[in-house]
Amino acid sequence: MTNFDFYNTRTIAVERGGAARLGERLEGLGYRRVLLVTDPGVIAANLLPALQTSLHQQGIAVTVFSEVVADPPESVIDAAVQSAIAEDVDCVIGLGGGSSMDAAKLAALLAGSRQPLAQAFGVNNARGPRLPLILIPTTAGTGSEVTPISIVTTGESEKKGVVSQLLMPDQALLDATLTLGLPAHVTAATGIDAMVHAIEAYTSKRLKNPLSDCLAREALRLLSGSLLRACRQGEDIEARESMLLGACLAGMAFANAPVAAVHALAYPIGARFHVPHGLSNALMLAPVIAFNRPYAEREYAELFDVVQGQTGGAGSQFDSARGKCDAFGVYLSSLSSELGLPTRLRDVGITAEDVPELAADAMKQTRLLINNPRDLTLADAETLYLEAL
Repeated sequence: MTNFDFYNTRTIAVERGGAARLGERLEGLGYRRVLLVTDPGVIAANLLPALQTSLHQQGIAVTVFSEVVADPPESVIDAAVQSAIAEDVDCVIGLGGGSSMDAAKLAALLAGSRQPLAQAFGVNNARGPRLPLILIPTTAGTGSEVTPISIVTTGESEKKGVVSQLLMPDQALLDATLTLGLPAHVTAATGIDAMVHAIEAYTSKRLKNPLSDCLAREALRLLSGSLLRACRQGEDIEARESMLLGACLAGMAFANAPVAAVHALAYPIGARFHVPHGLSNALMLAPVIAFNRPYAEREYAELFDVVQGQTGGAGSQFDSARGKCDAFGVYLSSLSSELGLPTRLRDVGITAEDVPELAADAMKQTRLLINNPRDLTLADAETLYLEAL
């Protein structure tokens, strides 16, 4: 066995209705002023009052920063940091999807260290200390509550990441009741995003290890078994909770065995065309699996064994890793279609003329591309985008 380290959020709680009892969890920790980082969608869904009341009952003052947008730009991060500093908070809470949680991570880090954001981009460039950090996801997708990564949009069309164990939260709270009102199309896109995390962690060329493998397999089992149900029966709390836990486990897996080419190719789609991150991943998943197959056929076949109960067919009909690998790609493509997601880049307004710029942007994602089972060139990236059209 190759030596490996494994990192994780210090405490993970799974509790239905737990957000309305957060104050009780924080009793005795000495927090007096917190910054609650969220977005307008969470505000509109009325998810804040119970949480705020719980904190107030413990004598904790709450400042709400609700300016987070999808794929947050540097200006939003800077505003959140300045809010934390101005209010002299002693804890940051992130409530929302991946963007809100990513913004909360950086608010806690940069308000604590006073390091400029520009200096923190990259791997292990962040400096502490950071403020205590609690994350509460309202979507089952990014797994940001258990990852050491925050993604920021820089300029008009490029995404950069801050990658540091300093971003790993102190506490994560998985409260499935917060996801009950999530629209089906959001549930579908974020669910596919979580599945991609599990798949890419399992096939990662770097840092893949027995713990990340176990987490990725269990994540994919939970997600593949619950996604259709959660989309079709949005009030099914069991399905919602399985999705939330599956996304968390997938996040734990890729926090230690990092994602690769699917994400590298998806980021420019989101940045340039404002396509939701999960959908961007879904659009590039099948072409990348076909591209990687000669180098990851065994791993894809093993993952097909995990999901084969969801395909309606018996695994015995596939007598080779090649057959299972092909069936895995077919299953994932048909899942996107069954969920009603766009299945081609042209469906989201992308044309062949856009491919050169997309490919050039994707090749800048070197921290992701080095994890791909197969080396990927600029020409390969262009071919994959064209195949996805």
